[in-house]
Amino acid sequence: MMGQTADKRVDLETLYYERPAPGVALVTLNRPDRGNGVVVELVRDLFGLLDGWEPDPSVRVVVLTGAGKQFCAGADLVAMREYLINEFPVRNEPFNARALFPLTQRIVASRLVFLAAINGAATAGGLDFALACDLRVASSTAKLGETYINMGLAPGNGGSWLLPKVVGSGIAAELALTGDLVDAQRALALGLVSRVVEPDELLPTAVALAAKIADKPWRALEATKQALRASWTQDFSTAMNTSYQVTDALQRQPDLLEAVTAFLEKRSPRFNVGLDD
Repeated sequence: MMGQTADKRVDLETLYYERPAPGVALVTLNRPDRGNGVVVELVRDLFGLLDGWEPDPSVRVVVLTGAGKQFCAGADLVAMREYLINEFPVRNEPFNARALFPLTQRIVASRLVFLAAINGAATAGGLDFALACDLRVASSTAKLGETYINMGLAPGNGGSWLLPKVVGSGIAAELALTGDLVDAQRALALGLVSRVVEPDELLPTAVALAAKIADKPWRALEATKQALRASWTQDFSTAMNTSYQVTDALQRQPDLLEAVTAFLEKRSPRFNVGLDD
């Protein structure tokens, strides 16, 4: 898979992917008739891709979006109802245990940078899916909501931890306790997303942003993602000690010398050489 960059679309059962730019993979959830709801088959398909991409430095940023009018409605309610009636009494574990629960954890832990291109509604587990990503860009028609409470549930797929980190505890409480949807502009004001664009500009904007990120040194991208994530739980002293070790390791790589030399020679640095050929 090294160096693979092409417009060719590859279809799997629940999603499809493309390689629209060097270092970038674009994954589209493709269950529009069910709101791109998450089922175990979708997790299987996405994890299969990540198993191949995570060891491959030619993939550095993954853009996630949804086919149709929704980004992701969270758990597939048809599948959930069937599970609650037929399997829950036997398995004695919640529906999301093998679906959304491991999905958000995998994205947070991955070395890859994830960018959610939110094309429509992102609700309940679908919002948690987006929150697990490192960046979020929204269409002007998108609506976002931590809507578990409307189903008699509490945020169950990372939202109770992720949402307060992103918007603060007060706003997180309002969103989670009311189950209200917010439109794209309010999501931007709250910091749920970093950009709002018109629908036809969503994927070009997301891919361009992903390509800009993917052009950076791949080791520094991984270290930066993990440092930012770790800062949510570390105190300042621990974060500084970690930063020292990371800086020491990165200065032993060729990217810093290339960046300094390029600056002095008044040219663009050449990072990730050979990975995208």
